[in-house]
Amino acid sequence: MELILKKDVENLGFVDDVVEVKNGYGRNYLIPQGLAVLATPSTKKVLSETLKQRAFKEKKEVEEAEKIAKKLGNLEIKLTAKVGGGDKLFGSISNADVAEAFAKEGIDIEKKFITIPGGTIKRLGQYEAAVRLHRAVITSVAFEVIPQA
Repeated sequence: MELILKKDVENLGFVDDVVEVKNGYGRNYLIPQGLAVLATPSTKKVLSETLKQRAFKEKKEVEEAEKIAKKLGNLEIKLTAKVGGGDKLFGSISNADVAEAFAKEGIDIEKKFITIPGGTIKRLGQYEAAVRLHRAVITSVAFEVIPQA
């Protein structure tokens, strides 16, 4: 089943993407939730016209996202956490903690756009997180988990 997404759907696509999904997923979830519409010839024409109009606006968004990516590349982020025996943490560090660290530096990024390999961090050390600033701009940000003083 071919659908046009009306909202970003995690692990599927972004707004106005034409995607191919299984019939049940489209019919029972995406369409009733208002996340997608059927990709008929008329809706595809409307979509192409919308995309043409949006291309200019999106160019500015990509440039803005690249500026933020440069800022993120220059940041040195250190997250503090309580440590148990050895280098194990009490609790864990997640994408929400990384988003909070970015906010302290003056860069607001929603936690859903930050991906940490493995989901959470449970040990001290150097790590990298992938940050999606725009569908065309994904950057990698290094950070360090250090023990709390």
